[in-house]
Amino acid sequence: MTTEADSFPRRHARTQRFTLGAPRAFTVAPDGSRVAFLRSSSGTDRANSLWILDPTDGTERPAADPRSLLHGTSEQLSPEERARRERSREGGAGIVGYATDAAVELASFALSGRLFTAELRAGTARELHVPGPVIDPRPSPDGRHVAYVAQGTLRVVGAEGEGDRALAEPESDAVTYGLAEFIAAEEMARSRGFWWAPQSDRLLVARVDDTPVRRWWIADPAHPEREPHHVAYPAAGTENADVRLFVVGLGGERTEVVWDRARYPYLARVHWSEAGAPLLLVQARNQRSQLFLAVDPDSGATRMVHADEDPTWLELFAGVPCWNPSGQLVRIADEGGARVLAVGERPLTGPQLHIRAVLDVGPGDVLVAASAGEEAESPQTGEVHVYRVNELGVERVSQQPGVHTAVRAGDVTVLVSATLDRPGSRVQVLRDGKPAATVLSYAEDPGLSPSVHLTEGGARRIPCAVLMPTDYPGDTPLPVLLDPYGGPHGPRVVAAHNAHLTSQWFADQGFAVVVADGRGTPGRSPAWEKAVHRDFTLTLDDQIEALQDLAGRYPLDLSRVAIRGWSYGGYLAALAVLRRPDVFHAGIAGAPVTDWRLYDTHYTERYLGDPEKDPEAYVRSSLVTDAGLSSPAEPHRPLMIVHGLADDNVVAAHTLRLSSALLAAGRPHEVLPLSGVTHMTPQEQVAENLLLLQVDFLKRSLA
Repeated sequence: MTTEADSFPRRHARTQRFTLGAPRAFTVAPDGSRVAFLRSSSGTDRANSLWILDPTDGTERPAADPRSLLHGTSEQLSPEERARRERSREGGAGIVGYATDAAVELASFALSGRLFTAELRAGTARELHVPGPVIDPRPSPDGRHVAYVAQGTLRVVGAEGEGDRALAEPESDAVTYGLAEFIAAEEMARSRGFWWAPQSDRLLVARVDDTPVRRWWIADPAHPEREPHHVAYPAAGTENADVRLFVVGLGGERTEVVWDRARYPYLARVHWSEAGAPLLLVQARNQRSQLFLAVDPDSGATRMVHADEDPTWLELFAGVPCWNPSGQLVRIADEGGARVLAVGERPLTGPQLHIRAVLDVGPGDVLVAASAGEEAESPQTGEVHVYRVNELGVERVSQQPGVHTAVRAGDVTVLVSATLDRPGSRVQVLRDGKPAATVLSYAEDPGLSPSVHLTEGGARRIPCAVLMPTDYPGDTPLPVLLDPYGGPHGPRVVAAHNAHLTSQWFADQGFAVVVADGRGTPGRSPAWEKAVHRDFTLTLDDQIEALQDLAGRYPLDLSRVAIRGWSYGGYLAALAVLRRPDVFHAGIAGAPVTDWRLYDTHYTERYLGDPEKDPEAYVRSSLVTDAGLSSPAEPHRPLMIVHGLADDNVVAAHTLRLSSALLAAGRPHEVLPLSGVTHMTPQEQVAENLLLLQVDFLKRSLA
């Protein structure tokens, strides 16, 4: 299946959803003299370069170009680096990540498994010849050393390339030092495995032993001559990796950090700054209790700074825990039905704000990202703003309606803003709160302007987005396509232009598209998120409630309703046509989780519990154990299931088990296997043709 070179599906795929060429990954120097960031040279170029912006005059200059550093040779990635990028959903190339010293004068990064550094003042880069393949290189705060991981060993080398040596070597093939384990990277948003001391004389290093973890084998049926590769996958109810933490000196001496790992096995967060002792956040396996621990780096002993408990689960947040400059604990907590910012033991925000993340902690305030809370004066559907918070009150930094985030150091703030009225994101550099410069974006214009109606649906006031065809006259009801993610960690109803491009393209094919963020999705209140505890099927109830309410206000033809989704959205789409064929007439399930016993521990057990102790929750939320599969009284709705066979997150067994159950029940369905494709589907032809095949299926199915 092919399309014109300038069609939306082709451009959407070629530009990686119009993200290529956009600046990202900002770091601000403490003295405000430099802003480092990544950006590729055009909207179709995957290879990112490292750039420097001078906030004084707005000039930009390259600090490291991957093409010149690799002398035009193609990039080669190790299996470990590919896995890291899959966990972070990184589809770019070139310099996809970097780290700097405390002054933001020296940067380090890996290219093709080789170690490079860049002098950010001079704008020069060079290779340090060390053993590889290199993963996650990070300069010491004083810029004199670079630590990195190669073949599971944590190593350190001088910034000039001298004195390379191993600091911690694995005792077996199942052990690594300095890397995050699978569930830390996939579910806890902890992608790191080592942290420098502020004095640059030692490091905190995670030791991961995958020996207890069950091995799964992932094969490529399109290439039977290739051996399957194994992954250590901790499925719900099975053993996790054994994670320990050590203080390691530059001479290789080590001291183990001690806490009750039997009761709190999850190492969720690590923070080490000049403001206080090393700080850990460790969680119980059921994620209902967690400890904030201060570490004595000399003895390895820990003391409790704070403890949290919750009857359902405790969420993890970006940017916390940490110390403020005066040594007080900064955290985000669920208190009094609201998600608040707390400094010390005192909450500084209330139910008017729903805190999403801590962006920076300064001497006089905390910079946060937040959405409107349950008691906000105006709901601000889909908006996320940047606020300054201190004991005197709250000040909003971002002004335009939209989705905003920021990076700050000293008096310089990089404000990244996405709005409904313009494509992509605008990046402003502020000094003392006033515009000083704008970072250029080379991202392509989508050539498509979503007409998004942000609203609420049903008695629960479910956040919704409704999109109609661009030239729709408004005189006849349209077939409906629900286009949700609809589950934890994945809000889709956002006040941002590019978030709705694909939905608008589907609308332009003749559909009324509805996106609903029901219970379980983040951004509204702790109770809203935690309502799905022990029962994921509530997320389907909310899709139906929103649909039926919106039909009273928009021209929706409820006799022709389809649903599509990927990952959790794929699960939701399959659940819809199997459980509620009275409402849904066709579904497209992309990479669906069909049997939650096959998904990982940290995510699944948080919501559904231990499958041995609470099997009913797994049966209730499963697709393959659904008794309705074999019910002859229900109409059998068309279902297309799409799955990448190389997916190591939602493995292809999910789709194969569902297909077998459907076949045994005599239910017709289509399966589209994608050879060599992971959970991300970054391949251009695959991404393009998937859109076209879905439209074809929907039109056939809804007649």
